[in-house]
Amino acid sequence: MSTEIVVIVILIIAVLAVAAVGWATWRRRALRERFGPEYDRTVAERDSRQAAEQELRARERRHAELELRPLSAESRVTYAAAWEEVQARFVDSPSEAVAAGDDLVTRLVAERGYPTGDYQEQLDHLSVEHARTLSHYRDAHDIQVRNERGEASTEELRQALVHYRALFADLLGESTVPAAEHAAADSTNPNGAGPHPADAPSAVSTATTAADEPRPDTTRA
Repeated sequence: MSTEIVVIVILIIAVLAVAAVGWATWRRRALRERFGPEYDRTVAERDSRQAAEQELRARERRHAELELRPLSAESRVTYAAAWEEVQARFVDSPSEAVAAGDDLVTRLVAERGYPTGDYQEQLDHLSVEHARTLSHYRDAHDIQVRNERGEASTEELRQALVHYRALFADLLGESTVPAAEHAAADSTNPNGAGPHPADAPSAVSTATTAADEPRPDTTRA
């Protein structure tokens, strides 16, 4: 084999290697951009980054098989009104309000076309397009589980409502969903004279910002 052929073969191998690295880098960047904090969470939970990325790509494939549906204008109004009722209910019955909020989010998830039978499967599907508010859903669900056992404090229930609101607004596609601070403030201030110090905007604004943060429009519906 001549020197020229050897050089050409080496160059081809080098180009292919660079292309492979570039392709892998691009795919990793695409996953990071799509899944956001869910990418880091999955990497931390798996044995390797490669295993985590395989899991995330598998979620994308399963998500692509879903028949997602857009909400009608009438449904949006109905859900927004239902959320206001949940907030108003919190004043007199925080525990029941959080349970109702959990049910309302589940109904909305189902109407959008996501399966709701298995909680982990639900999280996996939602992570593809709603990863940036998924941590709120996890936190709210954990509090609701304690709520069912009668172990959640009123402050935890308030936080749960804030967390539910984040995913609810994200799924509804509205930045005007009433925030949870109004009912929560009334319920935590025994004098009824404005927000309790514990209800400073920080907790609510965190959820609101996450829900309203612009993200790529990848909805198939």
